[in-house]
Amino acid sequence: MEQGLEQAQLKASVVEEDTEEWQKDPRFAGLERVGGVDLSYIKGDDTSACASLVVLSYPALEVLYEDCRMVAVSAPYVAGFLAFREVPFLVEAVQRLQQEEPRLKPQVLLVDGNGLLHPRGFGVACHLGVLTDLPCIGVAKNLLQVDGLVRDELHREQIRSLQREGDTFPLTGTSGRVLGMALRSYNNSSKPLYVSVGHRVCLETAVRLVKSCCRYRIPEPIRQVQKQGS
Repeated sequence: MEQGLEQAQLKASVVEEDTEEWQKDPRFAGLERVGGVDLSYIKGDDTSACASLVVLSYPALEVLYEDCRMVAVSAPYVAGFLAFREVPFLVEAVQRLQQEEPRLKPQVLLVDGNGLLHPRGFGVACHLGVLTDLPCIGVAKNLLQVDGLVRDELHREQIRSLQREGDTFPLTGTSGRVLGMALRSYNNSSKPLYVSVGHRVCLETAVRLVKSCCRYRIPEPIRQVQKQGS
């Protein structure tokens, strides 16, 4: 299967550590632009979608740039290979921004989906990160049940233990590998976010950054991009 081979080749390029100076700063000094990307489908139609990209200022989180294009999604859906359907349109959105407004290029992308927390350790946030060479973070609203991770009573108990915003617990698979973090992002919401590394960022930095972008449960770059696509 070609996709499996291509996925394995791309996966070899994933960098699971901080590569930028601003990532090493406790307050992310030097970070000025945070992007959010999403592909949202028209209800009842899995071939028409809106590919959206927003760029927000940091730390003010004000919208600097928005791009939303209707696209025709033709590649068939294959479990575990969703990114092959969706990522090309998101890459195009990033390329358009680089051509039209290069000074607004985001320094990091928040992706509505998973990174390393994926059946083959290569979710949409990894895929997009490798193809754009931008730091990427996967932010999912629901737990992807891989490597023995399940939404069982123990998991629900761990969620209840997240008392305050900023509280986390690691998502450790049966392989012993930490695939991501559950984060309580907002005091008024007991539902956590599932944060995972995409590319060119370590998990601790990814969690800190996502938390710093939350005014509500969903981080602003993703909230704004979904508002735009709806």
